[in-house]
Amino acid sequence: MILITGATGTIGTEVTRLLAQAGVPARAMTRDPARAGGSAVRGDFEDPRSLAAATAGVRAALLLTGFGPRLAEHDRAFVAAAEKAGVGKIVKISAIGAQDTGDPGDVASQHAAGERAVTGSSAAWTILRPSMFATNALAWADAVKAGQPIPNMTGGGRQGIVDPRDIAALAVAALTGSGHDGRVYEVTGPDLLTVADQAELIGKAIGRRVETVDVPIEQAAAQIPDPAYARAAAKGWAFIASGGNAVVTTAVRDVLGREARGFGQWAEENKKAFQNNAG
Repeated sequence: MILITGATGTIGTEVTRLLAQAGVPARAMTRDPARAGGSAVRGDFEDPRSLAAATAGVRAALLLTGFGPRLAEHDRAFVAAAEKAGVGKIVKISAIGAQDTGDPGDVASQHAAGERAVTGSSAAWTILRPSMFATNALAWADAVKAGQPIPNMTGGGRQGIVDPRDIAALAVAALTGSGHDGRVYEVTGPDLLTVADQAELIGKAIGRRVETVDVPIEQAAAQIPDPAYARAAAKGWAFIASGGNAVVTTAVRDVLGREARGFGQWAEENKKAFQNNAG
């Protein structure tokens, strides 16, 4: 039995689908099992009893915790439950560039602390560090449909935008296959793209030009109600704008034996999200 945390999210949903397609027994963990359907169990990272029940009889688990100040705490709680249950393998979804920056409120530091909880456990482990998700572009859908420009807080900063389906496929490979224990995979798409590049590819998919507009980082951060999240977002945008995330890897090809999906393909397959009723 494989346990999937974050089962109702973008990656968890796809991992669940792929495991079902392969006929691999899996259990979805969520705070609201009714949302997941199928073989789902209630689990809350802040409720040790629920974690004990969720991990019972599990041989491998996908660990996906939401970003925030309690990310590492949640990872440690899950690892403690998994060790007690005898879970043999944990595959953790982290983030590209995870490292201790000396700032516990930094995204990279929080993910690094979560990674340490996993790598210091008695279970075999694999860490996946994905770059920016292609699906984050869906946040621009309303603006694009209204003919408005996409806000750009990262200037000419480029990223290896990754399709979450590729992350899920790598996770399934690590959960079910051999040769991945003790490995850290940085996962990207095949191309380095700016926000303007993404806008161009979305425009190509929907058949009309999509513009961008530069927005100062401070101005964009001021619109975020949560101060901690606003600070983290501002640091992330500045990092990307400076070229810090201009990384492309071959992890998808190395593990899956095929090329990573490009953002243009993702945009074409999801173009309806960016089209109004007349589009």
